[in-house]
Amino acid sequence: MFQHVSPSHPTSSASPNAWRPLARACALAVLGMAGSLSAQAENLVELYQAARGYDAAYLAAKLQFDAAQFKADQARSLQRPSVNLQATVKRNRLDSSQPDAINPLTGGVASYDSTSTNSQLAVAARQPLFNQSNAAKVAQAEASLTAAQADLKMAEDDLVARLAQAYFDVLSAQDVLATAQANKKALAEQLASAKRSFEVGNSTITDTREAQARFDLASAQEIAATNDLRVKRIALDQFVGRADVKPNPLRTPVNLDALAPGQIDTWVQSTGTAPMVRKAEVGLKVARLEVDNARATHLPTLDAVAQVARTHVDTNNQLVKAQSGSGTAGSIGLEFNMPLYAGNAIQNRVRETLSLQDKAERDLENARRGVELGTRQAYSGVQSGLAQVKAYEAAEASAKLALEATQLGYRVGVRINKDVLDAQTQLTNTQKDLYKARYDVIIGAIKLRQAAGTLTSDDLVELNKLVTP
Repeated sequence: MFQHVSPSHPTSSASPNAWRPLARACALAVLGMAGSLSAQAENLVELYQAARGYDAAYLAAKLQFDAAQFKADQARSLQRPSVNLQATVKRNRLDSSQPDAINPLTGGVASYDSTSTNSQLAVAARQPLFNQSNAAKVAQAEASLTAAQADLKMAEDDLVARLAQAYFDVLSAQDVLATAQANKKALAEQLASAKRSFEVGNSTITDTREAQARFDLASAQEIAATNDLRVKRIALDQFVGRADVKPNPLRTPVNLDALAPGQIDTWVQSTGTAPMVRKAEVGLKVARLEVDNARATHLPTLDAVAQVARTHVDTNNQLVKAQSGSGTAGSIGLEFNMPLYAGNAIQNRVRETLSLQDKAERDLENARRGVELGTRQAYSGVQSGLAQVKAYEAAEASAKLALEATQLGYRVGVRINKDVLDAQTQLTNTQKDLYKARYDVIIGAIKLRQAAGTLTSDDLVELNKLVTP
């Protein structure tokens, strides 16, 4: 890598160009070290923390939850006292005459032309003492906050599931590419062997062309696998907001544990706390409170009120001049309000809310059935996937033995070139199916927990045990 300096050319007399190869080599070494650091493999927990601060869907759900908290605080203010500052200024003008009246000052007809200014500054306070409608609104807001918590939990579960999907999609694409490259290399060797056999007259041109066709197909599959891996990496980078993320590969040998608990009824029983069911339960509670709110419109309200006002009157009317000046008045009392008739609006509102309450009950039942069905389907998928993995592992071992036997038979002349090509293709397809089944089981277990409502970020710690540190 480094430039060797000949003793016949002392460094003190070397031209500046003599140092360029050395400087270039050093720069490449530094860049290589930086690249290896930036491409350092990352585990699921690290990427999850990155995704929590970058994923737009999760951040939107979190902000929606924050907004629900503020809305609940707004509703609670309905039961708290309110204080208002009130200020009014009025300018009045009176221009009139009374023919039958005698002006006491002039003895003539009385004529009045006056202006006055009234100003008032007051502080008014109100404390609700009895208001069933406000109480129902507060309870609704608190229930809506619980629904927002369920939405946030669903967003967190979705974030975990999408991260696991993107992470293992990259690993799956890497395995498929490695298999495609190994298949291409094996077919290249078989193509070279077919060409040699044809040259010495031990095989026909058909064997060479079949081997060439298989090799060309393997080349196309390698290109497709390379592009698929590139696309999956871009998706993972965009998901976590980082560049050139390198997931840790699976440990070898891969050991997938059985589901715990192993009974489907246990999984179904846990669906009662699933976020989707909780949200539907809160929806029913809100609907019932809305019925109470509508019925409360019939009920009276009682408020405690108080006011302190400072009033100033200024007029130029000589007859009422004595009434000019300033004063302070205060009052405190109870204010009662009883609705008597509202054009049947209240009765119709009650009927509307009762219908919406029935709808919320049906929505809750639908949510329970949907979550239970999704859990059963996910459980069956994982169990089936585990059985497929074992079957594919056995098939891979058999395919390897079959390929070795076929290659040996080809060398001794009892098998033809096509037999070797078929055996190699069978091994490659079996390995691809095995890799897909493994990753389907891993993602299926995550989706099972998501469906049952038991998924947490701690499950990523368990998934990390499947990959190399």
